[in-house]
Amino acid sequence: MLAYRCDGDSQRPVLVLLHGLLGDKDDWQAILPSLSHHFCCIALDLPGHGTSPSLEGDPDSSGFQRVVTHILSTLDELKVNRFHLLGYSLGGRIALHLAQHLAKRAPERLRSLHLESCHPGLSNDEERAQRVEQDRRWQQKLLSLPITDFLALWYQQGVFASLSDTQRQRLIQKRAHNSPEALASIYLPTSLGQQADLAQLPSELALPWHYYVGLQDDKFLALASAWQAKQGISLTKVPEAGHNVHLAQPEAFCDTLIANLRIQA
Repeated sequence: MLAYRCDGDSQRPVLVLLHGLLGDKDDWQAILPSLSHHFCCIALDLPGHGTSPSLEGDPDSSGFQRVVTHILSTLDELKVNRFHLLGYSLGGRIALHLAQHLAKRAPERLRSLHLESCHPGLSNDEERAQRVEQDRRWQQKLLSLPITDFLALWYQQGVFASLSDTQRQRLIQKRAHNSPEALASIYLPTSLGQQADLAQLPSELALPWHYYVGLQDDKFLALASAWQAKQGISLTKVPEAGHNVHLAQPEAFCDTLIANLRIQA
């Protein structure tokens, strides 16, 4: 069972929250007080993160499917049947696989899908192979460098360009408690290069789709806009926010999220 925190009245509609790589269930702290007035919020620690165990199961099987199995086992243990789903970055990519899984087995369980700064998947084998090799090099750094040195390199990536030096240092301090070995158990198995191309999923799964992106996140703004043009998903562009919208603009993010959720609640 995965570690979790529950905020709000259990009789209200359930919102399940999946954090990004290196994060944990408390990453949603800035928006949980407002969200919990309207929803029962269940924030999970993904495998290898927070106080959840490392990702287990057959290493030759899909890492995404193994994570989905852990999530659904936890929700079943908590007797959560129907729920809305919010995923940020890695959590969003896992949310896509969870939605795909439920579409084939129990489509009535998922009420709406909310994705923040999430990649729908690479479209060809060459791109996927390149990404796996890139992530393999990051994994070597993760397991060979002191965690703070790894994090300093990680947060220099272009996708985090909107962070100030102070914000970057705060994130490094906040993430320094992570176990490299635990993170390594999930990092490569959920590489973007291992992910299915799920760009067509919105047309195959009849439920409300919402995507949230920061206007300062050029890469994901372009990606989300192109996805919206092809699939007609609802797209919210948040000013003065980069990759992590709910951290940079918690009030604006939360207000829009609640409005979208209440339409389907």
